[in-house]
Amino acid sequence: ADQEWYASVMLNRLMFVYFIQRKGFLDGDRDYLRNRLSQMRAEYGKDKFYSFYRYFLLRLFHEALGGKERSEDLERLVGHIPYLNGGLFDVHELEKSDRYGTSIQIPDQAFERIFDYFDQYQWHLDERPLRADNEINPDVLGYIFEKYINQKQMGAYYTKEDITEYISKNTVLPFLFDDARSTCKVAFENPKGPTVWDLLRNAPDRYIYPAVRHGAGLPLQEEIAMGRDPPTLHELVGDGPVETLELRKGWNKLATSEFGLPTETWREVVARRKRYEEIKAKLAGGEVCEINELITLNLDIRQFAQDVIENCEGPELLRALWNAIEKITVLDPTCGSGAFLFAAVNILDPLYEACLDRMEAFVEDAEHSGEKGRREKFTDFRRILQRVAAHPNRRYFVYKSIILNNLFGVDIMEEAVEICKLRLFLKLAAQVEPDGAHDNLGIEPLPDIDFNIRAGNTLVGYANYDEVKRTATSKLDFDNAMGKIAVKAADLQQTFDKFRLLQTEGDGSVPAADKLELKKRLNALEDELTSYLAGECGVRVSDKIAYAKWVKFHQPFHWFIEFYDILGNGGFDIIIGNPPYANIPKELGRTLLRKTFKSALERWSRDEDLYTLVVERSLRLLKSHVGKYGMILPLSVAFSTKKPFVVLRKFLAIEKGLWLWSHFDRIPSALFGNDVRTRCTVALLSRTQAQKFEAATTALLRWNSEYRDCLFRTLHYARLDLDISAGIPKVASQIQADVLKRLLQVKSPLAMDLLRSVPFNELVNSAPTFPQPCVYVGGTAYNWFPAWRDIPETINMDGDPSLPARTAGFRFSNEEEANIVFALLCSSMGYWWWAVASDAFNLKKWLMGRFPVSLSMIPAEARKPLAKLGENLRQELKRNYVYKDNKGRIGNFFLPACEEEIIAVDTFLG
Repeated sequence: ADQEWYASVMLNRLMFVYFIQRKGFLDGDRDYLRNRLSQMRAEYGKDKFYSFYRYFLLRLFHEALGGKERSEDLERLVGHIPYLNGGLFDVHELEKSDRYGTSIQIPDQAFERIFDYFDQYQWHLDERPLRADNEINPDVLGYIFEKYINQKQMGAYYTKEDITEYISKNTVLPFLFDDARSTCKVAFENPKGPTVWDLLRNAPDRYIYPAVRHGAGLPLQEEIAMGRDPPTLHELVGDGPVETLELRKGWNKLATSEFGLPTETWREVVARRKRYEEIKAKLAGGEVCEINELITLNLDIRQFAQDVIENCEGPELLRALWNAIEKITVLDPTCGSGAFLFAAVNILDPLYEACLDRMEAFVEDAEHSGEKGRREKFTDFRRILQRVAAHPNRRYFVYKSIILNNLFGVDIMEEAVEICKLRLFLKLAAQVEPDGAHDNLGIEPLPDIDFNIRAGNTLVGYANYDEVKRTATSKLDFDNAMGKIAVKAADLQQTFDKFRLLQTEGDGSVPAADKLELKKRLNALEDELTSYLAGECGVRVSDKIAYAKWVKFHQPFHWFIEFYDILGNGGFDIIIGNPPYANIPKELGRTLLRKTFKSALERWSRDEDLYTLVVERSLRLLKSHVGKYGMILPLSVAFSTKKPFVVLRKFLAIEKGLWLWSHFDRIPSALFGNDVRTRCTVALLSRTQAQKFEAATTALLRWNSEYRDCLFRTLHYARLDLDISAGIPKVASQIQADVLKRLLQVKSPLAMDLLRSVPFNELVNSAPTFPQPCVYVGGTAYNWFPAWRDIPETINMDGDPSLPARTAGFRFSNEEEANIVFALLCSSMGYWWWAVASDAFNLKKWLMGRFPVSLSMIPAEARKPLAKLGENLRQELKRNYVYKDNKGRIGNFFLPACEEEIIAVDTFLG
């Protein structure tokens, strides 16, 4: 394992050097490493005395790139190269003398092979789009590494940019606006003057995505327009609804491209146009004056934020936004190679730039105003601009500020953390060009982010003071021990603050001795807390071998001291990410987690997914009242009836703020790509001062790959007013949400009629005379609710009647009851219930039981007509039996062929 780890460390360093050498930073030589290898061989012989690794590379890394003081001997060896600092080139843990320092040997041949491999590619240290398969930029490293993790550690998936962008912008931007509003209310709440919301009212189309507006200005074709208006109350009498449904038959066809987005039907076009008109009217009417409303309406919140800054008329709002931007803390607790952190960079970067532009404009206007005391005006803006000028360029200042002050990440894999830091360093290095006129080639030392991006176990360790107190009290003289720990942690934080300050002033370099001292003190405090934790878990600290093994396996991470200042101020402002989708490892087990992770989930009956714990821990690390949270989770968070997920939903339901859930199926396309077909829910939380629970949700979304570019821009949320502990419904409109609420309030589920279910083994044993009157249900579904009155004509290998796998049967008192329930399940409402409440695949007994319409809800006079419609559907379904093989042995009923009968049932239910 250590060999693999060190190989990863060396490859990271070499890749970094390849990027910067191709930009000319290393002695002006774009093939620096290969040429130095040849030079070493010419001078000392192949693998003689010291190898290229030990004689040249280690000195290049530790003394030159990572060290500020250079001897003449070192200068001759490495040439004119910059001092980079940054932590990447420090003496690594594995290189220390008490580990493998003097015993590591790597032959020259290994580097020859690596350079041959690397030289097949074009290395670009910039953000240009890749045009050829042999081009590499820093972003590719993250993609490669996440793919590697997926092979090595199941449950970690590469998160595509549209997901990370959607989550990041809808957490970071609402926080910034809420924070600015708290210090500059007049810009948001001014009954007698302009507010930032006027931008929405004055130009609503600017903030509605083009995908939503697509085709809206064109008149609909007559045959589509005729069915658009819903029937009036008068039309509901007699044959009105039937006529309306007939008019809408053409709505299920694909729309033409000038009207529809890729793969959209006319029905979807009509719904999207209606939504566009409603949103536009809402904006134009000045009804939107809360930042969270922009998320619920799915507006272009990035454009709005940019416009607010660029249109600041007074300095107060600009100050409020700048202060919020400069101090915001963004955490990914399972950061991997940094996909979400880079998304946060992309959100914050243009905001920093816009603020600096506006500051320059204020200062310039003051200079040209001619008023008295103008040079003393906007002194804070002048100081900030002076800080910017002290760096190579403005973009370098912006990225350095974001990386050092705003971004924080933790991951259990050391390799992931190192790749993440490498990508951040490369992001900075990409902002400057070599300048031989300056001592350090025009690049200032990279910030040391070893204390921002950390390796450790997010779940095992003390999160905050209260957690330490709860866990440690039984074993410690608490007041004495904790008092000392708190003092040490506070003192350590002061040192941290000085360490960061040094990196933002002067040339940005930090004495190596200062960093070593900081690490030493941090490690001592970590060891103290870890020993308490191990004792709680029954590990004898005095048994050094057992203790070391326990620590290495569990990698405890004590948030309480690692981010003491942030947690002391209430927690992180933003927590985003993609937690692992995997069962809790048996080696970790329930016992350890109950001792180290005190939570509502400790009363488990079985081991479940790790992501449930990451969600809970994240919410405990999040700042109360104002924090924003966003993660992409498995769909099980929305539907599963297993105890951990029910408990998790109850935990979510006590949150005071706005929850937004968007749900994504895995067919025909999947969010993580077709090689990782996982059903997902994107969960967003905006904690608010209002101290009430609010929620909104989307339908279960299905899309073809051609629609992917429009997917997140056309999300449509509906407000929920329901208890979510039983599940988070997936509804497509506000009408559906309101109907669902009313149906659930009646409290008359189908379970009242399903008490006479027939066990599977009884069904099998009763073949070929299957029980009647019954309604049978298949165990799985994809495109319609597979319910039958008759068993499919399926036979086994011996030619005897058989049942499709996982068939369930429900026996009723008479044919009329069976036909009514059959009609209900096969109706559009039956499919709707499956889409709203299920996992998009399995048909479980609980799903049937919760179907919100029972026989008792059907009036007596309606029973016979509805039963007759059910019987008609039964006969038509029997006529539409389709075999799946050419031997006439395996087949099923094909419900989509029964459209006329379904419309008749839908109309009657309506």
